[in-house]
Amino acid sequence: MSLLQVSNLIKTYSDGTEALRGATFSVDRGEFVAIMGPSGSGKSTLLHIIGLLDKQTSGEYLFEEKKIADFKEEELAMFRNKKMGFVFQMFNLLPKATVLENVKLPLLYSHLPESKWEDLAKEAVASVGLSHRINNLTWELSGGEKQKVAIARALINKPEIIFADEPTGNLDSKSGQAVMDIFQKLNKEKGHTIILITHETYTAEHAKRVLSIKDGVIESDKPITNRRLASSFFK
Repeated sequence: MSLLQVSNLIKTYSDGTEALRGATFSVDRGEFVAIMGPSGSGKSTLLHIIGLLDKQTSGEYLFEEKKIADFKEEELAMFRNKKMGFVFQMFNLLPKATVLENVKLPLLYSHLPESKWEDLAKEAVASVGLSHRINNLTWELSGGEKQKVAIARALINKPEIIFADEPTGNLDSKSGQAVMDIFQKLNKEKGHTIILITHETYTAEHAKRVLSIKDGVIESDKPITNRRLASSFFK
């Protein structure tokens, strides 16, 4: 069973720009998929739609076989918080809050009792190797550490899928490889489904499958035969 399916997605903005022109694909549970394309290709628009941050103009989107168009706004917000985790290029952290406090944030909108929040947050922080920085303010961290905090925050609700939008875009090569190593381990060892948005072939090759998009059209959908393993960078 596919985790998500999109069929003939079209997104047209009010100025007439066609950001998506008939995108059709599916993603199974446990896949690691890269969506690759140049700036303006439609990849971020596609991410916003499948991440429930925006709506298509036409076409169908199913998540866990549920038709997303049938959801009300409040239901979408709850569904997104429970089922999806997000990692962005700019980290989107609160600079004057600690690592632990930042990771806890999505739990504010959950139904979990507050008594469980700290243990869940500590578990998520440990999973990205940052337990030693748990009480630091995030402005004190390096770029690579900030992205690890963002990944831990994305994991806190144990989502069905993680969306990573240019997660290495603001990092040096070593920090970028460390982040990709975490994603590969989350996929291989924990079974997390991951969709990675990138404009770089090198980064896309860390996934297992790549969708290439240009001018709003998916031009190819191929498995990656010579996959890059981020862990080899540190050997």
